[in-house]
Amino acid sequence: MNKWSEDDQRWSSLLNKAQKGDQASYEALLHELAAVIRAYLVARFGASDNLEDYVQESLIAIHKARHTYDASRPFRPWLFAIVRHKTIDCIRQGVEAQELPAEQSYEQDCSRLLDGTKLLGNLSRKLSEPLILTKFIGLSQVECAQRLGVSVSVVKVRVHRAMKQLQATWIE
Repeated sequence: MNKWSEDDQRWSSLLNKAQKGDQASYEALLHELAAVIRAYLVARFGASDNLEDYVQESLIAIHKARHTYDASRPFRPWLFAIVRHKTIDCIRQGVEAQELPAEQSYEQDCSRLLDGTKLLGNLSRKLSEPLILTKFIGLSQVECAQRLGVSVSVVKVRVHRAMKQLQATWIE
């Protein structure tokens, strides 16, 4: 039996006990999962000032979704689906909350956002710029195309490719 299978069985058992009211099992599960989530996020994003926030938000999401776990299925995919979705939500909220000073150009905005997110930093500039401009900054595809000096079709293709590449990065 490999390490992942052992973890899946142990975590599944702990969550099943917790769902039956065993508080000690639930605390042990959350303690283990916090360490796993932290390592997972560091591997994907590097050390971040927001790391502990992302870990805590993920644990809260797991707590809220604990009733959805099906013990007949592997634990790990259920866990990381929640962590991925919650982390994306946190990153989106963080980007939306940032005030972008008017005197900065969009190139500076893109660079600043790329520096803050290792995941987006793995994309080429050609793919990351239209993604950031449309999905994070909120420009329309037409506005993005005008800024980048390309057609709307090119923006659509680049955003699609960027999303596919990001999606592939998230798959275990």
